Amino acid sequence: MSAVLKPQPKPERPEELLLSYPFKDIPALGEVFDVTPPGVTPRVRWLRMNLPFALDHINLWLLEDEIDGKPCWTAVDCGVGLQPTRDAWESIFADKLEGLAVGRVIITHAHPDHIGNAEWLCSRFGVMLTATAGEYYWARILKSGMSGFDNDAQVAHFRRHGLSPAMCEEIDQNRKSYYSTLVPAVPDTFLRMREGDTLTIGGRSWLVYCGFGHSSEHASLFCPALNMVIAGDMLLPRISTNVGVWPNEPQANPLKWFLDALGLYERLPADVLVLPSHGRLFCGARERVRQLREHHRDRLAETLDACVKPCSAADIIPIMFNRELDAHQTTFAIGEALSHLHLLRAEGKLVSTTDADGIVRFTKT
Repeated sequence: MSAVLKPQPKPERPEELLLSYPFKDIPALGEVFDVTPPGVTPRVRWLRMNLPFALDHINLWLLEDEIDGKPCWTAVDCGVGLQPTRDAWESIFADKLEGLAVGRVIITHAHPDHIGNAEWLCSRFGVMLTATAGEYYWARILKSGMSGFDNDAQVAHFRRHGLSPAMCEEIDQNRKSYYSTLVPAVPDTFLRMREGDTLTIGGRSWLVYCGFGHSSEHASLFCPALNMVIAGDMLLPRISTNVGVWPNEPQANPLKWFLDALGLYERLPADVLVLPSHGRLFCGARERVRQLREHHRDRLAETLDACVKPCSAADIIPIMFNRELDAHQTTFAIGEALSHLHLLRAEGKLVSTTDADGIVRFTKT
């Protein structure tokens, strides 16, 4: 049996007071919570898996389903492909599936915490992965370690944007097999979903919305009948989704893509229940979008002010992140800094030059 969720007390952070949190508790490892009221179908179940990062968890979802006349569960996102996560899944299989199989595996996107166990789950239950083409092929490319997408390209990218030799060396030593370790395999085949598609899950229609900036072609699933959206990483209650510039697309403008994509959530019902990949379930999607737009507006203003003198992306990191960052966090921080610099450059507010030391710097026009 799944646990019964209790009312959520007041949030701790001031901006969270403008959101509402319908549930107090969170599922322990190996447990599931029903987030749909009793008697409502399909049941939607919330489970959590641990992550070996500062961001220490991911929310995953099991949706009651029926495929080819057989009752089953659809799994949305998979956790990292490490043994402790698979052990947690084994506990779920043994006690929480009510004797039913997983009949479908869906990923929102190809980051390791979402796709890491996809091949393992698909092989175990004899099903095909459902994903957008952008995310599936991105995973295949990253898993291959091909030139331009490998750790050497990453380190060169970070060095070009001002990270210290010591930090570049630490990243080089510690992240050589980062993706492959967390994603041991990617399925050989997949079922494509696209923006505007409708998936039938548990007799209900789930609309596919695609977002950009955080990943290649991130999918969210909105069920009008249940008034809930599985938002993945596109809409999180407490933290701002990472939006970065990476070496394979060095002139990209992902922050613009991300801010444009947030418009999808502004069109959802005001009281839609948001099922995020990290943090608590919440209501207040439109307010959260407003907060995120304000957050990035403020970061853009701070970045522009700093660039009255030439600044590299590494120079911007302590302005945007006023805390100590480890090597893993620094890789995301420099990508985030670059995304803000590139948006300002696209708006004509900054110019960039590559100086004699090989470092790219940005200056206010």
